[in-house]
Amino acid sequence: MDRARIAGRDDVDLVTAVVADAFRDDPLWEWALRRDDGSTDHHAVLWRIFVEGALRHPSTWVVGDGAAVAVWIPPGASELTEEQEAELDVRAQELLGDRAEVYVSVFDLLEREHPHDEPHHYLSLLATSSAHRGHGIGMALLRENLAAYDEQGVPTYLESSNPANDERYASVGFRRHGGFRCPGDDGPVVTTMWRPVGG
Repeated sequence: MDRARIAGRDDVDLVTAVVADAFRDDPLWEWALRRDDGSTDHHAVLWRIFVEGALRHPSTWVVGDGAAVAVWIPPGASELTEEQEAELDVRAQELLGDRAEVYVSVFDLLEREHPHDEPHHYLSLLATSSAHRGHGIGMALLRENLAAYDEQGVPTYLESSNPANDERYASVGFRRHGGFRCPGDDGPVVTTMWRPVGG
């Protein structure tokens, strides 16, 4: 694996591009971001808000020139500012129209499931670019991050938006914490996962 480094604010375009590419066909986010015309250009506009929020903290990792990224939110920190939350609502309405309500409701469900009783590092996004998928780069980055958090003595938490990834996360010590099915006949399943220190 190429060397991983902490992303800075100048990396917002790079991190956003990797995330938008990696999650374009994700079961949850493809569904939540769906538009009638089938376009996906709007994905990056919305993901950028989350990336900008995360880059307020020195906890987003980039492999090489963007082979993979891991977006972590440190214990006690917020994912978005109040201003960014308001911007997300406005942009979602502009870009998704009637489906903006569906998109925003996903975050309400994620927040409902998120544990708050023990400080932890939160893996908001783990993304591997499509050009580098299948080589274990994302999981290698995750293992490197987890080793560092184990040394700190701090547990970790994530939401698995793709059931195909549940076993991968389990292989590095994550265990099912909870989960939910999104509303509607075609609502995808999200599994929340917790990893104690040491896995």
